[in-house]
Amino acid sequence: MNIAAFEILMQLLRDRNAFLTEIEQEKNLDKKIVSLLFCSSVFLALYGAIIGSTNGILQMLSSAFKLPALYLLTLLICLPTLYFLDIIFGSKKTFNQYLALLMASMAIISVMLFGFAPVTLFFRLSINDYNFFRLLNLVVLSFTGVIGIKFFYSSMMALIKKEGESESLNNRLKLIKAWLFLYGFVGSQLGWTLRPFFGSPNLPFSLFREIESNFYVEVLKIIGSLLGLN
Repeated sequence: MNIAAFEILMQLLRDRNAFLTEIEQEKNLDKKIVSLLFCSSVFLALYGAIIGSTNGILQMLSSAFKLPALYLLTLLICLPTLYFLDIIFGSKKTFNQYLALLMASMAIISVMLFGFAPVTLFFRLSINDYNFFRLLNLVVLSFTGVIGIKFFYSSMMALIKKEGESESLNNRLKLIKAWLFLYGFVGSQLGWTLRPFFGSPNLPFSLFREIESNFYVEVLKIIGSLLGLN
């Protein structure tokens, strides 16, 4: 199972056109979904452990669990909105086809994070600056998220064009763009709700923290702290 899961991931990375064709044909969708979920969880857990290392072993274990949970929960929260709205706009795709595409996007994000893991670990070990480390990872997480979103959008665009519904093409693409904005907004705020992922070295370990302010205000605070404005 594990080897087969990584073979499916490599098919996605090496031949995306063939992968999309199989999704369009609904070929082995369940196997693809489970395999990509497994691979994504492994890579995200490894990256989560690195960013959680700022606060000891408990935070490492917590972040290794919470980072995959963050991406999966964001997907589960937002998927029904996309599925039902796109059906209203004329889609003939099944729920599993949408889920397989989103799992593929999540897998690409996880692979990108795995690729950045040595760089993140290097800065974790060589620079003793908690705020810099947080901002560095926010940049990495944002960049990889954009790559995953672009993959999903281009994949949806290709599949929509194959349906041959040119009249509704523009409306459906606008819908997907709006949904991707919602997806990013939900994901960033959910990440704030599930914090800490890093864990301040000056605070005791905690699984969750009280809900206060929001993700975007905190980003501004981090930048202000690095610039000496706080």
